[in-house]
Amino acid sequence: MKHDMHGVITKLLALAVLIGPFVAPSSAQVHALAPQHDWAGVSHVVLPQTRAFALEPDRDPIVIERIEARVEIVEQAAVTTLEISVRNPSPRPAEAALLLPVPEGAAVHSFLFEGSSREPTARLLPRDEARRTYDEIVAQIKDPALLEFAGWNLIRSSVFPVPANGTQRVRLSYDHVLIAEHGRVDYVLPRSESLTIDVPWSIRVDIRSRSPISLVYSPSHELVTSLREPRHLSLHVHERNASDPGAFRFSYLLEQGELSASLIAYPDPSVGGGYFLLMAGLPMEMNARAPRVRREVTLVIDRSGSMAGPKIEQARAAALQVIEALEFGEDFNIVDYSTQVALFAPRPVTKDEKTLHAAREYIAGLCAIGGTNISDALVEALRSKPRAGLLPIVLFLTDGLPTVGRTSELAIREAVETGNPHARRIFTFGVGNDVNVPLLDRIADLTRATSTYVLPREDVELAVARVFGRLSGPVLSDLELETVGAGGARTTRVVRDLLPARLPDLYAGDQMTVLGRYVGGEPIDFRLSGNLRGARRTFAFRFELESASTRNAFVPRLWATRRIALLVDEVRQAGAEFAGTPAEIGHSLFADPRFKELADEILELSTRFGVLSEYTAFLATEGTNLGDWEGLRAACTVELDAKAVRIRSGAGAVNQGLNYNERKLSGQLDYKNGYWNEHQQRVELSGVQQVCDRAFFKRGAQWIDAGILVRKPALAPARTIAFGSSEHAALLQRLITEGRQGLLALGDEILIELGGENVLIHKR
Repeated sequence: MKHDMHGVITKLLALAVLIGPFVAPSSAQVHALAPQHDWAGVSHVVLPQTRAFALEPDRDPIVIERIEARVEIVEQAAVTTLEISVRNPSPRPAEAALLLPVPEGAAVHSFLFEGSSREPTARLLPRDEARRTYDEIVAQIKDPALLEFAGWNLIRSSVFPVPANGTQRVRLSYDHVLIAEHGRVDYVLPRSESLTIDVPWSIRVDIRSRSPISLVYSPSHELVTSLREPRHLSLHVHERNASDPGAFRFSYLLEQGELSASLIAYPDPSVGGGYFLLMAGLPMEMNARAPRVRREVTLVIDRSGSMAGPKIEQARAAALQVIEALEFGEDFNIVDYSTQVALFAPRPVTKDEKTLHAAREYIAGLCAIGGTNISDALVEALRSKPRAGLLPIVLFLTDGLPTVGRTSELAIREAVETGNPHARRIFTFGVGNDVNVPLLDRIADLTRATSTYVLPREDVELAVARVFGRLSGPVLSDLELETVGAGGARTTRVVRDLLPARLPDLYAGDQMTVLGRYVGGEPIDFRLSGNLRGARRTFAFRFELESASTRNAFVPRLWATRRIALLVDEVRQAGAEFAGTPAEIGHSLFADPRFKELADEILELSTRFGVLSEYTAFLATEGTNLGDWEGLRAACTVELDAKAVRIRSGAGAVNQGLNYNERKLSGQLDYKNGYWNEHQQRVELSGVQQVCDRAFFKRGAQWIDAGILVRKPALAPARTIAFGSSEHAALLQRLITEGRQGLLALGDEILIELGGENVLIHKR
């Protein structure tokens, strides 16, 4: 019987439309493959999460070209469908079998392939049988990559053909019930964490729920929403993440009132407790039913001589677009500056037909001439008192360094810190490369706003429009998060190092993610306060830590990413007093023990978690001696001094600003450790690998556990374990129980820390 893939899929889709929600067949309705433990007649094994393996030594492996994943969730029941395209570059036909690691409780739904008279069959293998299957293949191909999935259940398919110099499409579906905890539903699609895997994945998700959905969050991939209704969401992974490694994870949170929240925890005895990620979001329907928060918007426009030409034209267009987008009854003003500062009105005016017409004429008359008086422009923008009930926002645009008035970076920063009595949010826009990047970043951070950099040849109007488009709808502002103890009193003993320390406002469609460390294992009581729809509100949440798991390794890694960004910015801001001074002995920021400690912590966190940046990329360089901690410390301070301290403007400062803004609120893992260099090119590092909850650095053919490096012992093994030996099998079983089996899947030789000793694992 021929199986026409397109026809079968079309019929299934038509049937789904007729019968409504997809209902999984019983196990009796799915053809079962009889247990087999030999691979006679099978030339290839396809593991979509990693790659295809040739079981015969003289065969070229078939190639996985593309995978399309579709996830349909109704309540907590998920149907995951993978359509895998494989190509056979060999002149001989290939006979392949599919292996698919799946979560606990999964059940085979369907299995199809093209162009064969054989009946497609698939069988779910429980963990023990799955483990034997992996052992057989690994023993045959001598490749440890499969060990990453040794602790999962496994679907094994019947054999299917891949024609010589041809392609085959395979479609497999499985069902499973998702784990739910206090209104949060979690989904995981297991995939390899290896950086060598570059198969493009297209992932789409459709969620239907009886209860309204408050937010969807993925720590692994950037999600793009294509349909957003309270009880129905359609999402897909952004195309730039198509070839990213690592499991695809996401959680969605059901509404729990005016503000919904949940917590994911990772236990770590070495810090006296562990790490947590707190997520919170406003109801999706709030945007439709809640009154919009009225705004007061002050546009601060640089019209110095360097703005002449297209930049001033784009600035005028951006200003006009913002004013036009304001609602009648909202307030606005325009502050334009060059050598001197001018104002559209002495204080913000209310938008009506008359003030709108006057603003159009004023904006049209702006021309570029003179110097750059940033300090006085900021003073004027922050001075007047806003009308009661309005959210005061400043859009501050500059394309140059201060040349008139107070020009000191420290003085301008202090003016904003001490001279903003009405808590205006200052959204900064640096146009071109000749801007003081650390200053613009700090101004935005101090005022719960963001900084944006408009690169040469980019459009100012579009950049302003993207930011301003978010600043609408209902808002939860002036947020404060604290932990409470007995009797409801505030306590600082339960959590440490919250990031971000100053919470940003939540606008319509926004969600909040806070990372931190917790102490002990008792439940955590949070109190979140803020202004919601014009009234001060307080929300209380209690979270148990019983479900804390080492499988949530993304939590400490994201915390480390934000923590490193914070520490680097402290160095950047302290560098203001060293700007323009020679980098000589005695003139270094790191001669001060306080900043030397910052550099040490940056180096240790970067090493321990494998989270690298432009300042620590040398750790992934082959020639760097990882056993010389003093040398690594010196290299780190040199990089920080040369870049974070000394470079305040120019392309080399803009790229640091871009990287800082990516990391300070980072919510997704970056296995490739990507960053922007001074040429605004993306750099990715392959010499460091994040696996499970460990990081490894490559030297030659050996991967070295970062846990060894931060303990600073000699890089010599205390004992050696041969790959495939009984001792190796016992170690694998131990790591499976800990959810860390991926540590043995890296490559030919691994130097790993186990129980306080260095262990070398190598192939015989």
